[in-house]
Amino acid sequence: MSKKVRVEHLTKIFGRRTQQALEQVKAGKSKQEILKETGATVGVHDVSFDVNEGEVFVIMGLSGSGKSTLVRMINRLIEPTSGSVYIDDEDVAKMSKEDLREVRRTKANMVFQNFGLFPQRTILQNTEYGLEVRGVSKEERRKKAEAALDNSGLLSVKDQYPNQLSGGMQQRVGLARALANDPEVLLMDEAFSALDPLIRRDMQDDLMDLQERVQKTIIFITHDLNEALRIGDRIALMRDGEVMQIGTGEEILTHPANDFVREFTEDIDRSKVLTAENIMEPALTINAEADGPNVALQRMRKEEISMLLAVDRKRYLKGSLTAENALDARKNEKPLEDVLDKNVQKVEKDTLVTDIFNIIQNSAAPLAVVDEEDRVVGVVVRGSVIGAMTDTDTGQADEKETAEGNTDETTESADKEEVNANA
Repeated sequence: MSKKVRVEHLTKIFGRRTQQALEQVKAGKSKQEILKETGATVGVHDVSFDVNEGEVFVIMGLSGSGKSTLVRMINRLIEPTSGSVYIDDEDVAKMSKEDLREVRRTKANMVFQNFGLFPQRTILQNTEYGLEVRGVSKEERRKKAEAALDNSGLLSVKDQYPNQLSGGMQQRVGLARALANDPEVLLMDEAFSALDPLIRRDMQDDLMDLQERVQKTIIFITHDLNEALRIGDRIALMRDGEVMQIGTGEEILTHPANDFVREFTEDIDRSKVLTAENIMEPALTINAEADGPNVALQRMRKEEISMLLAVDRKRYLKGSLTAENALDARKNEKPLEDVLDKNVQKVEKDTLVTDIFNIIQNSAAPLAVVDEEDRVVGVVVRGSVIGAMTDTDTGQADEKETAEGNTDETTESADKEEVNANA
């Protein structure tokens, strides 16, 4: 996957004694120490990261964390004190004003929190504006603007004015205007923060749907962790101008880099972020095409279980096999295929835990977890789901899973005894 944007050791210091403050930054002094000694404020401190082409990369943090300063340095709305920003291997920080203007017009467009629409222009005219500034012909810019509005579901209101639209629709226009320029990178600074919660969620859905169609590289700024987890492929979490951790939502929740990240994420509902892949266990299987009931019973006895998943040679799911059915197959000399339960429920490995709960609560058996090609990669048991939904501490989740497992063992003890006696 190619790197679309590279940020290397980016630093921004506000104030007069920037050189002295920069030296102190390099010496490892804190933001507070530098402010006290120089009067200068460190907005961003030695930040580095890459953004992949087509990725939604979220930069998040509380007010004053430096996230908005950081995104504005990417297109040099704010001049960096030191460091580099590369878009397609071109250093934005060293560009001439003319080259920078061209980058802002064609490569990296920005969507702001306050929409930035012209009240005297129609929705179509607002959407055409960036193309108009670039000198695109009237016919061509109208065609591109209408296509962008159509993509955003706004073509029917193209002749209306901003004050005739709701806040959510105005923000859609702002997004459509940016997309009309067909930018390679879209910078979104708290783009949905001014919207009501329900409208904000709709805009998040719209952005994700739009991204599926247009596949832009998006750098999205937010202070809302739930929003970051919902739309971001990866997240950079900032504090006091520094990046605390970069990773997927799952990585940040399951492996916080430090106490700050752990505390920041402790109230998040993990069931809406963690997936089957995070909580699954190795699948104990039998090859239904090659193995017989004796092999199945022996494996059950060794593993002290009373059920196996049956797969073919390529690990495609064929069904489940209980100890009772394996004993029946051996007694009556039946092939395993004849005694399999074909109604095994399965989930894809990226299925959210909250969705798995609705499935597994009505299932007596574990769920099979399959990959993109529908091959078995693991199983999910009820205890793992309950642990993921109720605990923020891994150790507690493990204890609950063990307790749940002991309960399952009790209900299956009769089957185990029969297997051990007859296998």
